[in-house]
Order: sequence, then structure tokens, then C-alpha cells
Amino acid sequence: MPEQLWFTEILNRLFAAPVTSLLRAVSIEPRHPLAPIPNSLAMELLVFFFLLIVFLLVRSRLSVDNPGALQHAFESVEGFIRGQSHEIIGHHSEGYTPFLAALGLFILFCNLIGVVPGFESPTAVPIVPLGCALCAFIYYQSQGFKHAGIGYLKHFAGPMPLLAPLMIPIELISHLARVLSLTIRLFANMFAGDMVTLVFFSLVPVGIPIAFLGLHIGVSLLQTYIFVLLTTVYLQGAVADEH
Repeated sequence: MPEQLWFTEILNRLFAAPVTSLLRAVSIEPRHPLAPIPNSLAMELLVFFFLLIVFLLVRSRLSVDNPGALQHAFESVEGFIRGQSHEIIGHHSEGYTPFLAALGLFILFCNLIGVVPGFESPTAVPIVPLGCALCAFIYYQSQGFKHAGIGYLKHFAGPMPLLAPLMIPIELISHLARVLSLTIRLFANMFAGDMVTLVFFSLVPVGIPIAFLGLHIGVSLLQTYIFVLLTTVYLQGAVADEH
């Protein structure tokens, strides 16, 4: 039986049987049938439902004349991402802001939840950053086809037709490497941050670990920004008018 956080244990007590049955229905045998839900998935679900509640709360209190502090905070995040997208992608960037904002907020809270006692950052487990990277990869590729149609494939052939046999495999490897790069960058930084914080809390429980908590928060913010920035850059390459 793997070590479980208290929230993960609650989920497994409630949903272990149906989750195990569902996995077996798709020919996947869980390693721990009595605890098929890992800590990383439990933390992702917690972040998802937390953000959903916050979004509904903000939506119910939207006001033009008297916006609250929470509305100001989310408007600031949306405005920052919209402005960055406009600078990188151009005048037609507004349609990509919802995806980039949702992706950034999800990653940010997945990073920060590890600061809360009794929880851990799901982004410190490789499968979660990989899932986020695949979402970004599929999104910008789909937007490339949506923007340029089948002509988007010319992007992989390079500017000179004679070099297409050489450029196509290089471009394919390059795009797949982006998934690996996004995954490793986010996972490695969050895993290292979690380990350093845990080590110092075990050695010196008072005082010094607070500085490392601040460092962990700073790394969480920075890695979220880098992930969203790189996704925006990839989007710019996919929807550029030259295609």
C-alpha cells in the first residue's frame, strides 16, 4: 500500500472500487486495487475543484461599478497574460487568452499547494507536468491547423522545398522535444523545491525553513510564468501568418 495523504485516503475510501473497476474495464490493472488514486491525482482534483469554486464565486460577484478584490486579482492575471500574448502573437491573440490563463492558474496552484501542510505539489511528479505539456502541445498544434488549414504542414517542410526531406524529421523531433523540455523543466524545479523544503523542515523546524518556503513560492511563480511564456511562443510559431 503506498503512502497516502489524508485527502487521498478519503478519496480512495470513497471511490477505490469504482475507479478500480473502471481501470480494469479498459484493460489496466491497478498496482494497488484498494488505493488506485495516487496522491498526485488527488492533489490535481483538489486544485481543479478549488479553482472551479473560485471561478464560480468570481462570476457570481462580477461588477463593473464596484469590483471586489478577487475580481481585481483575476483581472490582473488575465490582463497580464493578454498583454503578453498580444506582444508575442499579435493582434489576433485574444482568442488564446482563456486557455493560457486557465493553464497558468492550474499550474500555479498545483505548484503552490505543496506549501500547505498535509498536501504536496502534484507537479513534483513527472506525469502531471507531462500532462500539462501534452495539453499545450495538442492545443498549439490544433490552433495551427485551425489557423492555416492543411497548409500548416508547410511549417514542417522548411522554407526551401529541396530541403524538405531533411527538415521534416528535424522539425518533428524539435516539436516533440518541446514536450520533453516543458515536462522536465517544471518537474525538476518543483521536485527539487519540495525536497529542499522538506529537508530543512526536518532539520530545523522553526525559522530557517520560512526562507525556503519563500523560495518555493518564488520558484512556483517563475516556473508557471516560463511554462505559459513558452506555450505562447509555440502558439506564435503555429499561427504566424507566414504559414
